[in-house]
This record gives sequence, structure tokens and C-alpha cells, in this order.
Amino acid sequence: MNETMNLQDLLVVIEDGIMELTLNRPSSLNAFSPEMISGLKSCFTQALENDEVKVIVIRGAGRAFSAGGDVKTMGEANPSQVYDHIGQLNGLIEQMRQLEKPIIAAVHGFAAGAGFNLALACDLIVAAEDTSFILSFAQVGLVSDGGGHFFIPRALTPYQAKELLFTAKPLDVKKAEQWGLVNHVFPLNEMEERTKVFAMSIGQQPTRAIGLMKKLTNLADTASMQDILEAEQITQSMMVTTADHLEGVSAFKEKRKPKFQGK
Repeated sequence: MNETMNLQDLLVVIEDGIMELTLNRPSSLNAFSPEMISGLKSCFTQALENDEVKVIVIRGAGRAFSAGGDVKTMGEANPSQVYDHIGQLNGLIEQMRQLEKPIIAAVHGFAAGAGFNLALACDLIVAAEDTSFILSFAQVGLVSDGGGHFFIPRALTPYQAKELLFTAKPLDVKKAEQWGLVNHVFPLNEMEERTKVFAMSIGQQPTRAIGLMKKLTNLADTASMQDILEAEQITQSMMVTTADHLEGVSAFKEKRKPKFQGK
């Protein structure tokens, strides 16, 4: 099934099992707008309900992935409006973490502020060779939002996390890869094609198993080892009854490639 939708500040294409979401405010370097956040939330709801969608890719139009908050409008909102806006952003981040389908951030140019944190909320990150990441909040006298204080200390050492937060200096893609923030780095002119190949390789895996592995891995952020062991025990006892498990076993015995159906 191929499907294309143009939402305000967001382009949506569903093709070959991939839902591709393009942040589409290039004149503002894809800074977040209420419409963009609302559109993303609607798309993730659709992805959950659509069995044809196996994997989601988020990218940015134009020169960058996302600048995060819109600096042009900063200073205009009152505390109540900021509180409500961040509440909407928090809902998006929570939805992404809870969605039992893999989400890939395809980053180019730069991901700044909450745009960086949006990428970190994804399950996998691929980046073009020209990419830099920056937690730019300190430049404008703010703290990180969008889950930055949750994701960064878990992805890095506390010392690396605090350096990025305190200095607001860019992190180039080479060091980001060395620090384990990026799964793969692609040449800019190959970014689209290689991201699609990577996404399809993930989408061809057993969908239910991948979704539950995401859930269990995210649970490990706050759970005890005993909690994880019990969750694995319960989940595995259910997974042995799935069609994908039986197909995987049959394919292994028959020395062929499995054809998973997400059932």
C-alpha cells in the first residue's frame, strides 16, 4: 500500500511498510509548531492501528533535521502557555516510547535543542556525514525539555551529558558515533536510499517480537532486574504461540529465509 498525505508542517508517505514522516517547516529549520506536534501524534496513532506500517522514519525537510523550539517566538509566551506547549510535547515523547513499532530518526544538517531530544526519543538514529547535534538550551537561558534530562544521562556518561547541557556546544557526528549516540553514518548523497534499506531490514523482522523487545528494553530504564526477568518470562510464554515464531522455526529447519507476517 502506498499513501501520501500533506498535513500542516508535516509530510507523510507510507510505502513498502515504512511510514516516512518529514518535518516540513524548512524556512524555520523545522522548528516545532503546535500543528507539527499534533500531526506527529496523529500519525503515531495511525501507525499503531495500521498493520501495513512496520517501521517509522522521521526526517527533516531542507537544511536540517530540526532546530527544536522556534527561537523567533521565544519570549512571547507566558508561563502558562509554555507549560501547555511542553505538555503537548511530553505527550508526543511518551507516545513514541510506548508505540510498539520501531522509530528511526534520519538526521542531517543539525538536530538542536528539542529537535535533538526528538531524535533521542526514537529507537535508532542514522545520520548524514554533515550532521551535528547540540543541546542549545543554555544559549537562551533555558533547561532542556522534550525528555533531554532523561535520555542524555542514559545514553552517555553523566560527565558527557553535563558537558553537552552546560556548554551548549555542537557535537559532531564522528564523536556522536564514538559516544554511541548514532547507529550508522551515511554520506549525505546516499542518506535517503541507505536509510530506506536500513528501515526495510528492520521492518522485515517479526513485528510483534520487535515491538515487545522495544517495550522491554525501554522498561529497563526504570525497572529492576527482577522486573525484567518476570516480564521476559511472561512475554516469552506468549510469543511461542505466535505464527511468526512457528514460521521462524520452520524456516530454520528448512534452511530458507523466514516470511514473517507480524502475527
